[in-house]
Amino acid sequence: MQHNYAFIDGQNLHLGIKSDGWEIDLARFRVYLRDKYNVTVAYYFLGCVSDEYNDLYVSIQKAGFILHFREHLPAMLAGKKGNVDTDVVFEMMKSVIEESEMNKIVLVSGDGDYKKTVDYLIQKERFLKVLFPKKQYSSLYKKLTVKYFDILSSDFIRPKIEKMKKRT
Repeated sequence: MQHNYAFIDGQNLHLGIKSDGWEIDLARFRVYLRDKYNVTVAYYFLGCVSDEYNDLYVSIQKAGFILHFREHLPAMLAGKKGNVDTDVVFEMMKSVIEESEMNKIVLVSGDGDYKKTVDYLIQKERFLKVLFPKKQYSSLYKKLTVKYFDILSSDFIRPKIEKMKKRT
């Protein structure tokens, strides 16, 4: 059995899906990653830690994700954009080097900042898929073949991971 690792740009996932008008069920998404892509370890990257989002952090962990937070100096937190791109790239490359059990990487983001890393991992046969949250993603990926990407907002994937509406 393959042991693939997922690396999720949390803000990119959240904003992408929200802009398409739906909400993801993180527990269902984690099961989807496991069943479809053999993801045994899933890292979820967030911009910064704030007590007001503690319930969100707990729900992400309960769904089976390992949280990574972007480090910021306390004085810089106000109004700080939680750019996790370098952290995601670092952790992906660290896993390729240090994790002997890991086979391939699944990336969840539509951000073109990852394109160079994706190309390198494809060349080294260590990349499985990039999962774009929505149908609009960075044009830097326009030459990427369908073998290497899926779109979470597609009619095929969305029903499997969408949060169910509560009946009244």
